[in-house]
Amino acid sequence: MSAVSVAFVDDHPTLLEGLKAIFARKSGYKVVATGGCCDEALDIALVQNPDVMVLDLNMPGNAFDCIGKIRKAVPETKIVAFTASSGINHAIEALQAGASGYVLKGSSLDSLTDAIDAVLLGETYITQGFATKVIAALTNPAGARIKLSKREEQIITLLLDSRTNREMAEQLHISEKTVKHYMTLLMQKLQVRNRVGLVVAARGIHLPGVRNTEIGRIGSLN
Repeated sequence: MSAVSVAFVDDHPTLLEGLKAIFARKSGYKVVATGGCCDEALDIALVQNPDVMVLDLNMPGNAFDCIGKIRKAVPETKIVAFTASSGINHAIEALQAGASGYVLKGSSLDSLTDAIDAVLLGETYITQGFATKVIAALTNPAGARIKLSKREEQIITLLLDSRTNREMAEQLHISEKTVKHYMTLLMQKLQVRNRVGLVVAARGIHLPGVRNTEIGRIGSLN
């Protein structure tokens, strides 16, 4: 099995060198590049095509725009936001921009490693404990109760079970086009912009027979 290629982008040289040294010694990982700003992050993504890019949010440039550009240009590269910012809005914006992971810098190194491994599996990873706050904000940002139709509840349940749109359609005996229609309605209702946000928000909805717990890994996005 080939090593996982990882790139780190952060404007703190000491932290950057430390991450590079640690992961260079870790079995199964290969550090292919480092950078210190958003422009360099985009260049690295285009030239190196790393499996995972670990990206700081508080560096020169607009990190959220940068995440979106990288995901559009190199969709196979997964992005983990690694930041000191514990703001809920920052986490939501990063996830909706296209990040698959959000790890606070106060977390252990194992948390960052877990995040890298999780996003490679198609999962979303948020630092333990902080995940619950993000889910609550995504699910009910205005404090109003969210009401779902029976069909929407079925879609949510299958989404949490990591089902694809095709699998949902087959199980519910409806077309994929209808599934996509309900997915769009759910995104609007839960005030998220993409499937990542929908998976995160769905974890905060309590449905009969669905067990929701405080987690760091949040489902498959395939």
